[in-house]
Amino acid sequence: MCQMLRAPLLLPTPVRSHPTDNPADIFRFAVRCHQAGMAVALATLVSIRGGAARPLGSHVAVAADGRFCGYVSGGCVEAAVAAEALLAMAAREDRLVLCGEGSKLIDIVLPCGGGLSVAIHLLRDIAAISQILERLNARQAAASAYVPARQSLSVSTPPERSGWRDETFLTLYRPPTRLVISGQTLEAETVGRLAEASGYEVVHLSKGAGRTGFGQEIDAHTAVVVLHHDLDQEEPILDAALQSPGFYIGALGSTRTHRKRVEHLKTLGYAERDIDRIKAPIGMFGPARDASSLALSVLADVAASRLMAFAP
Repeated sequence: MCQMLRAPLLLPTPVRSHPTDNPADIFRFAVRCHQAGMAVALATLVSIRGGAARPLGSHVAVAADGRFCGYVSGGCVEAAVAAEALLAMAAREDRLVLCGEGSKLIDIVLPCGGGLSVAIHLLRDIAAISQILERLNARQAAASAYVPARQSLSVSTPPERSGWRDETFLTLYRPPTRLVISGQTLEAETVGRLAEASGYEVVHLSKGAGRTGFGQEIDAHTAVVVLHHDLDQEEPILDAALQSPGFYIGALGSTRTHRKRVEHLKTLGYAERDIDRIKAPIGMFGPARDASSLALSVLADVAASRLMAFAP
């Protein structure tokens, strides 16, 4: 159920523009619509009661022509939220929408049985979201600060997590996962294709790449996947990865192969705590005997490791 104000207005029918929950895609949609001369609203999930399909800070951008982009739930309330955003545009003021548990009107029952509060803000300008996009494009964390009492949205210092700070709701945005893949193997090609389909930023290293050739690519939101069948070929890649802030380092090979890897790295002077950063055998499950299974195992492991590294 979703609390919705009824008004005898002829408003567009909400229709999803395209399916995405990537904040950068949602902001780009909002920027394009604003630049086209349309009014735009940004809906933000600011409270969860019980279970929820999306985390705090999730967004839906809504254009005056009825198109919307993003998710604040699993898809069951977004059209209703977009309709409320259109009413907010007509009234020219921000509003708070209650969905599910706690709503006064019975409209949409959330399958999870919980309740959501969604703040709808009219984007009077796009300065804040444009600055956030610039920071994300530069692979920097960013944050927005929404103050309902002032109906204002601004850029803020990134907090540890999204949520309320007094009368301000802060939303944290992190760069997307970058996956650096080393290896000219079928496994490397398959992991790359699946990663790209998953929306990751994929960097394929050329044969013979060394630390000076790609070390700058590995930031805190980068996973390094080493898929060689020769330990000598992977040495410069592991050297760069172990000296980086990357959140995941995985290497192909059996447990026996990894023991050889560990002994070799120790002879090169690597500390045990650094060597322990290498996940080997690579992947979440195994043994994977074909490239497709290995790719699923690797990407599942990368996704789980990112969640652990940047817990909401």
